[in-house]
Amino acid sequence: MERLGRVLVEAIVLEFGRDELLRRLAHPFWFQSLGCVMGMDWHSSGITTSVLGALKRGLEPVSDDLGLWVCGGRGRHSRKTPQELSRVGEITGLDGDALARASRLVAKVDSAALQDGFALYLHGFIVTADGNWTVVQQGMNTGRREARRYHWLSENIESFVDEPHAAIEGRPHGPIANLADERAGPSRQRQLELIEGGPDPVIETFRKASPPPASAGALALASEPRQQRLPHLSLPAHHDVRASDVRIRRLWSALAAAADRGPKDFADLLLTPGVGARTIEALALVSEVLYGTPYRFSDPARFSLAHGGKDGHPFPVPLEVYDRTLRVMRNAVQAAKLGNRDRLGALRRLDEQARRLEAAASGASLQDHIAAERAGRKLGGRSVLENSRNELSLRRSP
Repeated sequence: MERLGRVLVEAIVLEFGRDELLRRLAHPFWFQSLGCVMGMDWHSSGITTSVLGALKRGLEPVSDDLGLWVCGGRGRHSRKTPQELSRVGEITGLDGDALARASRLVAKVDSAALQDGFALYLHGFIVTADGNWTVVQQGMNTGRREARRYHWLSENIESFVDEPHAAIEGRPHGPIANLADERAGPSRQRQLELIEGGPDPVIETFRKASPPPASAGALALASEPRQQRLPHLSLPAHHDVRASDVRIRRLWSALAAAADRGPKDFADLLLTPGVGARTIEALALVSEVLYGTPYRFSDPARFSLAHGGKDGHPFPVPLEVYDRTLRVMRNAVQAAKLGNRDRLGALRRLDEQARRLEAAASGASLQDHIAAERAGRKLGGRSVLENSRNELSLRRSP
């Protein structure tokens, strides 16, 4: 995941620039699709930790060259974000203290101003040499065993406390006290006035408030219209990939594009040892992550069909295909850095052809496709569960 994440980021920066990468990371559907194509469980809360961790470790050797740094992380790593941002400031000349303040404000908004029952445990701050940034952070509701992800993008922010989010990912549940909602402006102003007046007016207000007034402006139900205007990704509870999770015609179009464009555009790439039809199919989905438009990421489960998932859904990760995809992508990015963009161009044509074929493509059902992948054990399919069993067996062996 570190190696594939790094080469995908390098390709996006080469093709579209750093700011476009930030925009994509701030889009919950694309972020989820990225995790799926990297082989993470297609919809678990761990996808956030794994993607950010893989990007941080994978990009560290090339961050200074790319002008892109991934700071923070989970738990104790999140508390190191200010120091990491100070180092970025020293390298780039940016105001590291201002970046650290932005990091703290973002965390405070989603932990104090937005009270939705989810306690933050992960904070990822991705910043470029231009001073632009995106934040991806996640909270956990231990009682319901559900996570909620919060996306921020600096270019969209006019105020940290007035509709600052690029997106919030998670299933709506119950009332939310959201002082960052635009309707909470009067409430924020009234709180400042109360504080300026000292403690006595506050105490007197609580004495008189029985029951507390419902029109304070801080309550914003998750079902109300403003919340739904953000990109809203709500994932099911089941772990297996079902037909309802995938837009099958888009999957067919990717497979059809691989069959059609592969032999035409991949003459050089096919010289890479072991690259054949199955790798080209995976690359067709990878190419969509690189070049696809936002509307195409409404079914992130589809991208798990490139390299499977570490939990075995929709099928165990075919390591041979994963490694070949990585080699092809690395070769394409290295060539592009030297001025030869033909190989990245071949990937772009895969995505273009998939979109052209979508209206007419046909193929096997999702269940049949997954069954065929599960039968292809010769491709080195592995899952975390199998690894655990193998390790346990080894420990028990004399």
